[in-house]
Amino acid sequence: MSRQILIAMSAITVTAGFLVFFGTYFAYTVIIALYPLPDDDGWPTSIDFMILGVLILITLPIAAFVSLRLARRILKPLESLALSARQITAGDLTARATTGDRALGETAALIDDFNTMAQRLQDMAADMALWNATIAHELRTPLTILKGRLQGMIDGVFKPDERSLQGLILQVDGLARLVEDLRTVTLADSGHLELHIKPVRLASEIAQMAELIVHDLRANGFRLELDLADLVVEADATRIRQALLALVTNARRYAVRGTITIRLAEADGDVVLGVADEGPGLTPEMETRVFDPFARGDPARSREFGGNGLGLSVVRAIIEAHGGRLRYRRTPRSGALFEMIFAKTKRSLAAHEA
Repeated sequence: MSRQILIAMSAITVTAGFLVFFGTYFAYTVIIALYPLPDDDGWPTSIDFMILGVLILITLPIAAFVSLRLARRILKPLESLALSARQITAGDLTARATTGDRALGETAALIDDFNTMAQRLQDMAADMALWNATIAHELRTPLTILKGRLQGMIDGVFKPDERSLQGLILQVDGLARLVEDLRTVTLADSGHLELHIKPVRLASEIAQMAELIVHDLRANGFRLELDLADLVVEADATRIRQALLALVTNARRYAVRGTITIRLAEADGDVVLGVADEGPGLTPEMETRVFDPFARGDPARSREFGGNGLGLSVVRAIIEAHGGRLRYRRTPRSGALFEMIFAKTKRSLAAHEA
């Protein structure tokens, strides 16, 4: 590339010299034609061509020097970029390019973008390794229990009665939930989560779901309270029920016995569907990672109710697939409030019916 820059600069210098030289003579020829001078035909002589040659010989080294300096300034960061790209291709995700002279704005911006991309690749690789290790850990426990119980039945240690078989089914159900939650989060992250979007009357859907879960909540010491505005949104009703049930289950798992409130309202042009409990809420440390996969509050309560740490990640994936967002905040009574906010909606029932 440096040779190409040198040749280009030299060609430009020679061409510019000829253009200036002959352009000047052409201008003088026109002037002399209008205002003739004695004994002067207006054309360049051999001495003039000699002068032109000397000037070109003087300017060519200058052009070569300038072009080589420019080539070094341009090529140094590009060579660093090429080397870093080869290192990353070879598996070294820590490789980074150096910008060198930041006066070359476009080159410096290219290097910065490359380094940002490399950092994201490194972060993604680290997240994937952690993700795989965590999945393996989560699968190992129920699989170990299943294997131990089945081996015990084969060896005659455990009697294959109804209670033992029910316990095995619970472990299988836990594995099925884990696999389905992993599938949902992965599909959402890749943009391939299938949604069947249509106008949904949310209050009706929530009321029907509440009838199915209210007795289970009451048996666990909770009271379910509904505060529902009559709104219609464009959504996948099945996925919204899945997300809402996950939030209610999360409240049942970690909140103190009391009231769980499901509220549907319109705020600032958005439809907000929230689930609130009566405390104790999240710790400041947990607030920063509550939506991360496999993040858990109280491990003992997670084990008691079969939590796998993916519930809120699934909820976030579903809501973001709808173009909305999920947020957490504390209630005035220090309870936990999770709100599903649909950013794109949001026709009222009257407008839908009209």
